[in-house]
Amino acid sequence: MKIYKSGKDIIIESEGKFHLAQSKNWDSLVNQENLYQKLQEEIQPWTELNWTPNHLDAPIGTQEIWAAGVTYYRSREARMEESKESGADVFYSKVYEAERPELFFKSTHYRVAKPDGEVKIRKDSMWNVPEPELTLFVNASGKIAGYTIGNDMSSRDIEGENPLYLPQAKCYDKSAAIGPCLWVPEKPIDPDAKIIMRIERNGTEVFGGEISINQMKRGHEELKSFLYREMSFPQGVYLMTGTCLVPDDTFSLQSGDLIQITIAEIGTLNNHVA
Repeated sequence: MKIYKSGKDIIIESEGKFHLAQSKNWDSLVNQENLYQKLQEEIQPWTELNWTPNHLDAPIGTQEIWAAGVTYYRSREARMEESKESGADVFYSKVYEAERPELFFKSTHYRVAKPDGEVKIRKDSMWNVPEPELTLFVNASGKIAGYTIGNDMSSRDIEGENPLYLPQAKCYDKSAAIGPCLWVPEKPIDPDAKIIMRIERNGTEVFGGEISINQMKRGHEELKSFLYREMSFPQGVYLMTGTCLVPDDTFSLQSGDLIQITIAEIGTLNNHVA
């Protein structure tokens, strides 16, 4: 089942049919226990809509967005390469092998870009890339209740200069996008599910790639458990789980580029670069 947010309305999709949710508060709706079953109860014949999922808002209420880094081998290699000159490359190798994962704060809800909206690149950075990531929704009680697609926009030159600059490389207005919906399945996502990313510039594809999420070194429950060790999230939290699709070192985003990230079970998240 999928939950969309459009203005003041919350729309539930089930078996290709759209229903207006009886609940009007996003935070209250998604933090119910047994969310899949609760959504089924929301669907009634009189709530069915003739609706197309356009003009969407990001599927988020007041949640924070956090992210995990260096969870795929390719990410480890890319981070080591970009930070070689600063001498910080060894840290990325160590965190990949360590018991404790890298977790960092990514965005507040009001800084998030919506589906088909604009993401930004920093004016003080010359090397910027999107990072497509399966994103978990973890409810207030610490249970993984759903999934969405995340775009972790990153300034590689800033992070590579010094790992202490990570917040500036990762956190700024419209540096994160999620959507197009919150997918709430009856069972956890298939580990063979693929993340596909395409980047177009002036109508021409300049990057394309795909990866199965089973290539991730760390498990979803593992990442979630570390995030919840000493923190509480009264309205739940979104957790980006890392990327393995990293364009080569000669590539940087430009204004006007179209970023398309697809996970078949969830849909496609489209964003243009401002």
